[in-house]
Amino acid sequence: MTAPLLLPQATDIGNPTVNIAIFALFVVATLAIVIRASRNNRTAADYYAGGRSFTGPQNGIAIAGDYLSAASFLGIAGAIALNGYDGFLYSIGFLVAWLVALLLVAELLRNTGRFTMADVLSFRLKQRPVRMAAAISTLVVSFFYLLAQMAGAGGLVALLLGIDGRAGQNLVIAVVGLLMITYVLVGGMKGTTWVQIVKAVLLVIGAGIMTLWVLAKFSFNLSGLLGGAVEKSPVGDKLLNPGLQYGMTGISKLDFISLALALVLGTAGLPHVLMRFYTVPNSKEARRSVSWAIWIIGIFYLFTLVLGYGAAALVGPDVIRAAPGKANSAAPLLAYELGGELLLGVISAVAFATILAVVAGLTITASASFAHDVYGQVIKKGQVSGTGEVRVARITVLVIGVVAIVGGIFANGQNVAFLVALAFAVAASANLPTILYSLFWKRFTTRGALWSIYGGLGSAIILIAFSPVVSGKVDKKTGQSLSMITDTSIDFHWFPLDNPGIVSIPLAFFLGWLGTVTSKEVINVDKYAEMEVRSLTGAGAEKAVQH
Repeated sequence: MTAPLLLPQATDIGNPTVNIAIFALFVVATLAIVIRASRNNRTAADYYAGGRSFTGPQNGIAIAGDYLSAASFLGIAGAIALNGYDGFLYSIGFLVAWLVALLLVAELLRNTGRFTMADVLSFRLKQRPVRMAAAISTLVVSFFYLLAQMAGAGGLVALLLGIDGRAGQNLVIAVVGLLMITYVLVGGMKGTTWVQIVKAVLLVIGAGIMTLWVLAKFSFNLSGLLGGAVEKSPVGDKLLNPGLQYGMTGISKLDFISLALALVLGTAGLPHVLMRFYTVPNSKEARRSVSWAIWIIGIFYLFTLVLGYGAAALVGPDVIRAAPGKANSAAPLLAYELGGELLLGVISAVAFATILAVVAGLTITASASFAHDVYGQVIKKGQVSGTGEVRVARITVLVIGVVAIVGGIFANGQNVAFLVALAFAVAASANLPTILYSLFWKRFTTRGALWSIYGGLGSAIILIAFSPVVSGKVDKKTGQSLSMITDTSIDFHWFPLDNPGIVSIPLAFFLGWLGTVTSKEVINVDKYAEMEVRSLTGAGAEKAVQH
C-alpha cells in the first residue's frame, strides 16, 4: 500500500524563500572553509595537492565526496525511480569500479607521480608529446564530467525556485559556474578537499536519514517498498526486472555491456580521482584512502536503492517526469514528500553542495593539468617556478569555468547519471590502457602511449557524436526526442549504441600494443627499473615529490 501523494504542482515545490536561505547558508559556510584553508597556500604542492597533508581517512572521505556526485545522488535515484532494476546497475558499476582503482592504480600512481596523471605516463617516455596527450585527455574527460554536474545543478535549483523556463535554468547554471570558479581560485586543492569532506559527511547523513524514513513508511519491509513502487509505476512488475531501460534486443544488450565496461574501468582513469592520491603523504595512506572511500561509497549506493524505489512508490514516475530536471528531481521530490519544506531545503542544499564540490575538484584537476603539464613542462620545458605555474592555473580556471557554463547550458535536461557514464567511457578509453601499459609493460613506448591516448579519446568522442545520445533517439510512445539535439528532424547518428565503451576501450588497448610493437624506440631499461621499484616500494618517491 502506498502513501497518499501530497505533492503540489511539480513547478511549485516547497518555499523558495526557505530554499534560498538554506542554500545561502551552505554557500557561506563552505566559502568560509575555503578562505580559511587558503591561508596556507604558499607553494605549488599546496595549490595542486593540498600540501600532501591529509590522512588516509580524511582523503578517503574527500574521495567519496568527489566521487558521489550529482550523478550518484540525483541521477541514480531518478534512474531507479523510473527504470528500476536497470537504474540500480549504475550503482553497482560505480562501486565495483573502485576495486579496479584499489588493486591496480592507487598505490602505484601515488609512488610514481607528483601532481598529475601525466607525471606517471611520461616517467620513462618522451616528456613533451606524452604530457600534451595526457593533458588533452584530462581536459576532455573533465569537460564531459562537468557537463553532468552543471546539468544537475540547473534541474535541481529550477525545481526549488519554481523556474520552468530554460532561460532561468541557464542563469542557475551560470551562478554555479561562478561559485565554482571562486572556490578553486581562493582555496586550491586544500580548500576544495575540506569542502568535499564536509559535503560527503552531510550527503551520507542526509541520504541515510531519508533511507530510514522511507523504510519506516513501509514498516521497514523492503518487499512492501518494492510492492508500493510497482503499484505506483505505470509499467508494473517490469520495474523489478531487467530490460526496462535497455530492453532485451541484441543491440540493447550490447549497449548494456558497453555501459558496464565504461563504469567498471572508467574510475581508474578519471583524472580528478587520480589526482586525489597525491594529497596524502605516502602510498600507505593512498591505499587507506581507497579503503575508506569504498566503504562510504558502498553504503551510500545501498541507500540509493531505497531512495530510488521510495521515490517511485511515494512520488510516482509521472510526477517525476513532469518536474523541472525530470529524473534528476526524484530525490528532492522524495524529500518534500517525507519532510516538507525544511527537509527539501536541507537535502537540496546538500545536493547543491555536492555539485559545487565536484565541479571544484574537476576544475582544479583540469587547470593543474594545463598549468603543470602543458605550460610548465611542454611550453616552458620545466624552466618555470611553482608560483608561475599556479598563476597560469588560476587563469585556466577562469577559462574552464566559462566553457563549463556554456556546455552545461547545452546539456541542461539530460540525465546526469547517463552523462557521467559517457565521461567514464572516455576516461576508460583514453587513460586506463596507457596507465596500465606504463606501469606494467616494460616494452611500452612513446608511440604506443600516443596511439592509445589519442586513439581511445578520438574513437570515444566520434562514436558519442554519431550515437543516439546526440541525435535521432525518439520516444516511440510520445514522439519526443531523447537526444541532446531535441529537434526530431535532425538525425545523423550511425553508431547504434548509447555508450561507446565496448568499441573504444578494446581499441585503445590494441592501439597501445600496435604502436609499441611497430616502434623502433630504444627502451630505457634503467628508467623502467627505477619506475618499477618506486611504484612497488615507494623508494625514491618522496625525493621526487620534494623536487
